Amino acid sequence: MADDAIHDTDTALAYGSALLRGERLRLRALTDADLDRLVDWWLRSDSAVLQQNSVSPRPAASVREMFQAWSRNDSPGGAGFSIDDETGQLIGHATMWGAALPVRVATFAIILGPDAVGRGYGADATRTMLRFAFDELGVHKVELRVWAFNDRAIRAYEKAGFVREGARRAVAFHGGRFHDEVLMGVLAEEFRAGWPAPQSAKARPTSRRACSTR
Repeated sequence: MADDAIHDTDTALAYGSALLRGERLRLRALTDADLDRLVDWWLRSDSAVLQQNSVSPRPAASVREMFQAWSRNDSPGGAGFSIDDETGQLIGHATMWGAALPVRVATFAIILGPDAVGRGYGADATRTMLRFAFDELGVHKVELRVWAFNDRAIRAYEKAGFVREGARRAVAFHGGRFHDEVLMGVLAEEFRAGWPAPQSAKARPTSRRACSTR
């Protein structure tokens, strides 16, 4: 968002209204009703190969606590949200953590439910999280790590603005062999150059009557 994008009440309200909305989805606070599906997605063995160092199922209670910890949003250095599609259905969860002065670098992670994979939601949710990180949290850089064989995720991250910065060689072991981990990152100025604020955040006025504290 440009430095002068918020210059009066209406543009401030428009910014707030669009902040957690992507092209086809919205980010929102985690609810207890989300947890069973998020835990199920995390514990699936196919998801575990992409998300974790090893396929070793954990007790559901510990995974529930993990998502709750990621989503407390009580720290200035990160945030976590459930992801709803355009129909209001839960399709995943995204989080970032670790941003601190002076460098303000956050680490990003996302998981989508199996029915949402391959439909463009990953790149959309990632861009929305990046916009929140850079425009609201004041983060300077967001980075992530992804297994080199996860080509689908790498393409989605590149569509969202991430660039490859390097690799950690032979740090994952799946399928009887070692795999590299790709390091990716994006700076605030790079993201803004490629992904300006959406029109709804830049220009569309919002009535003061629409303002809500809920």
